[in-house]
Amino acid sequence: MTNHSQKLLTLTSVAGIIGLLMFVMWFFSRPKTVYGNLDKFATCLTEKEVTMYGAYWCPHCADQKELFGSAFKNVNYVECTEEIKTCLEKKVDGYPTWIFKNGERLVGKYPLETLAEKSGCDIKATLYGKNK
Repeated sequence: MTNHSQKLLTLTSVAGIIGLLMFVMWFFSRPKTVYGNLDKFATCLTEKEVTMYGAYWCPHCADQKELFGSAFKNVNYVECTEEIKTCLEKKVDGYPTWIFKNGERLVGKYPLETLAEKSGCDIKATLYGKNK
């Protein structure tokens, strides 16, 4: 390799590392959305016949429940390790699975904003950590 090529490679590598570090710093410094009381939102999901199917051992289910905090008690939830027949009938093959009244389903952990959008339930009223 020529001296010029080595310098170019070094500069490109340094620029790439600096760019990556800047992206990581930006990503982790973004303001987080903070919600207040999610009871009304969770109750709305239940009223709109949205149900979460999950399993106690599923880490994504635990993460999804954690997004709701104490309001999760108001969410329609089916524990598939206890209600195996129900989950088989609903063809639940991944956790968590959200099933909506119209039959649409989301498999995996989703942001509350996605659940709000798909269900028509208002979540913006609970915001207090970011602009509404």
